[in-house]
Amino acid sequence: MKKNLLLSVLLLLVFSVIIGCGNKEEAQTTEGSTEKNENYLSESGPLTINPEIPDIEVLDKGPNGEQAVSAKSLQLTEEELQKIKDGNYKAAIVMHYSGTDYMNAAVGAMQDTFEKMGIEVVAVTDAQFKAEKQVNDIETVLAKDPDIMISVPVDAVSTAPAYKKAVEQGVKLVFMDGAAEGLEAGKDYISIVSGDNYGNGALAADIMAEKIGGKGKVGIVYHDVNFFVTKNRSDAFEATIKEKYPDIEIVAQGGITDPNKGEEVASAMLTRNPDIDGIFAPWDVPAEGVMAAARTAGRDDLVVTTVDLGTNVAISIASDGIVQGLGAQLPYDQGVAQGILSGYAILGKEAPPYVASPAIEVTKENVLDAWKLIYGVEAPSTVKDAWK
Repeated sequence: MKKNLLLSVLLLLVFSVIIGCGNKEEAQTTEGSTEKNENYLSESGPLTINPEIPDIEVLDKGPNGEQAVSAKSLQLTEEELQKIKDGNYKAAIVMHYSGTDYMNAAVGAMQDTFEKMGIEVVAVTDAQFKAEKQVNDIETVLAKDPDIMISVPVDAVSTAPAYKKAVEQGVKLVFMDGAAEGLEAGKDYISIVSGDNYGNGALAADIMAEKIGGKGKVGIVYHDVNFFVTKNRSDAFEATIKEKYPDIEIVAQGGITDPNKGEEVASAMLTRNPDIDGIFAPWDVPAEGVMAAARTAGRDDLVVTTVDLGTNVAISIASDGIVQGLGAQLPYDQGVAQGILSGYAILGKEAPPYVASPAIEVTKENVLDAWKLIYGVEAPSTVKDAWK
C-alpha cells in the first residue's frame, strides 16, 4: 500500500507501543506503515530483496534444525510476476499481534509486495497474542477463500488444527518466525521467514557485556510461551553470557506471557536483586516495561539490551538512556521475502524451508543509519533529536 513519508513517520510514532485491539468474535484489520523502498519495489523489473542488506553470517536455524538460506537469494522475474498477476489471487495476513514499529513495517511490506504482484489482500488480523483468538481469526479468514496465508502462530501447538484446516482447504501457507506443530515444509507449508533470532540474542549479550564492563550481575526477562523465535533470543543471550563472559553472573530470570508485563517482572527482579547491573528483554515492548521499572526504582544506571528497533527504545539508545543497544531484525525485507515466497507457492517453484535475514547490531553510534536500513525511511524526528 502506497503511503507518503509523513504518514509513515506519524504512524510509526503513534503505534510504537500499542497492541492492537479487538474482540474475540471477529478478525481485526490492521495496517502496515512503512513507505516502499523504491530501490527494489519499483513498479517494473524483477522482485528481489534489498541489495543493501549486509552479508553477515546467520547463526539461527529453523525449528527443525533447518539451515537458514539468505533472503537475498529470493527472486521473481518479470515473467513470473506477470503469470501471478494474471491469476487474480487473494491473500490473507494473520498476525500474532500488531501496532509496533516492527509489525507495521512487516505488514506494510507484505501489502506493498502483494500490490506489486497483483494479489488482493482480503484480510489482515491481529490475535493480540491470544491463541484462541488466532484460531478464530483463521476460521474467519478462511471464509474469504484466500489462495495464500502469511501467518505467525501465537502458539505452535494449540493453533495447529486451524492451520491444518487451511491446508485442507487448499490455502498455501507461508509462516513468519515459526511453523505450527505437525506441519511439514514443502508439503503443508511453503517456507518460514525470520530474522536471525539467535544472532540477535547473542548481539544483545555482547552489547550488555561491553556496557557493564565485562563483569557484574544481569537478569533475563523471557517470553514464557511456546514461541520459537523469542526462546531463541533468550537462549542465545544466556548461552553467550555463560560461554564468553565468565565474570558476568545471571542472577535472575522471570517469564512473561503478556508483552505488557515486562515492568511487573522487572520490578520484582530489581527488588530482589538491588545490585543487578543489567536486564535483557526479548523484544522492544517488554524492554519498555523494564525501562519503566528501572526509573521507578531509581535505577537510571541499569543497562537494558533487547531485540527489535522500536521508536521508544531507539530514543533511549540515541540519548544514552537505559536501553543501551540491541540486535535488530529487518522486518520490511522479511515481509518482502514472505511475499516472494507466496509467489513461489503459486508458481510451484521450489522454495528453501527456512529463510532468514542477518542480525543487525544497533548502538548509539549507528542508530540513525540502522533505522534507515531496517525501515527504509529516515528515523523519526524524536529519535534524531534524542541523538543530537
